[in-house]
Amino acid sequence: MNTVNATYAKQNFGACVADASKHPVVIEKSGRPTVVMISYEEFQRLSELEDAMWMRRAQDAASKGYLSNDESDNFMKKRLARASQK
Repeated sequence: MNTVNATYAKQNFGACVADASKHPVVIEKSGRPTVVMISYEEFQRLSELEDAMWMRRAQDAASKGYLSNDESDNFMKKRLARASQK
């Protein structure tokens, strides 16, 4: 995995794309990791994994019973709060 700063990524976008086709490229801004550039194939693989995970969770929920409205609201509020902290 390569790590480059945002200025380098901007000035050498083509090289970063070429690198990302082989392995993830972390792009830092002000010395902190900000984004990761990955190949389209890797993106598809990760998307399929996520879809499979959600399908499994839905199947588990269907077999165990669904959440009540209050349970569902609380779950979503926690997820949204966690996502906004990132």
